[in-house]
Amino acid sequence: MSIVVTGATGQLGRLTVEALLRRGVPAADIIATGRDASRIQDLADRGVTVRRADFADPDSLARAFAGADRLLLVSASVPVEGRVANHRRVIDAAVSAGVSLLAYTSTTHADTATTVIGATHGETEAYLRERGVPNVLLRNGWYLENYTDRLPQILQDGALVGAAGEGRISAASRADYAEAAAVVLTTEGRTGAVYELGGDESFTLAGLAAAVSAASGRQVAYTDLPVGELSRVLAGAGLPVALAEVLADADRGMNRGELYTDSGDLRRLLGRPPVTLTEALATALRP
Repeated sequence: MSIVVTGATGQLGRLTVEALLRRGVPAADIIATGRDASRIQDLADRGVTVRRADFADPDSLARAFAGADRLLLVSASVPVEGRVANHRRVIDAAVSAGVSLLAYTSTTHADTATTVIGATHGETEAYLRERGVPNVLLRNGWYLENYTDRLPQILQDGALVGAAGEGRISAASRADYAEAAAVVLTTEGRTGAVYELGGDESFTLAGLAAAVSAASGRQVAYTDLPVGELSRVLAGAGLPVALAEVLADADRGMNRGELYTDSGDLRRLLGRPPVTLTEALATALRP
């Protein structure tokens, strides 16, 4: 059984390849793809098949997916312009290649999400249905790394800003989402499943600030801003305006509960509890 992983040059795709190898999938049965295949040459050195696949280049997708049985479509990152068109090209190429299962990394509650990011996932899910592709929806929640990667700046400022109000966030680590994807790709009876994935212990952004304070021993305060003001703050900190608007809009979705789930799906797929916020902070702050 040949398994294609798109976006293997990125973090989630790479982690999924590693998870597949840990689960005993022969390296020769894994096809790791990315726009710049030279970035994953080390995987080729370990026996993994490495192919170039550019979402904007249908010919490259046809070559990359040749002989594929199962495929993981790791959703394209922001900026969101052209995202759905890229996903459609991948889906079309997967249909042409005759894949028996396509797993797609969507977002929590993609069918009802109101955010810009959520809408792109909803459109991609709709296209999967339209094309009749046997699929599994991995509706991944927020990444814990979205916060732990920002710890140095948060601690320097002693402040965390957002626009999520009292909305609860069910975040999990990239590694846990990747392992869940590997489970789905290597087990039977998953076709048609929709998994709402997130950590067992949800938190608000005020709760996140308190957790950072407790873990670091340094006081961090949370300030809740209107969505538009948060966008301006993020742009003022150096983010491109379009990205700042998308991230502020994501906080609006959090406030509506769009990144919260109590499904327990991630824990069941992993067969263990997901990494918690407290554990992730402790790891990130370790000298």
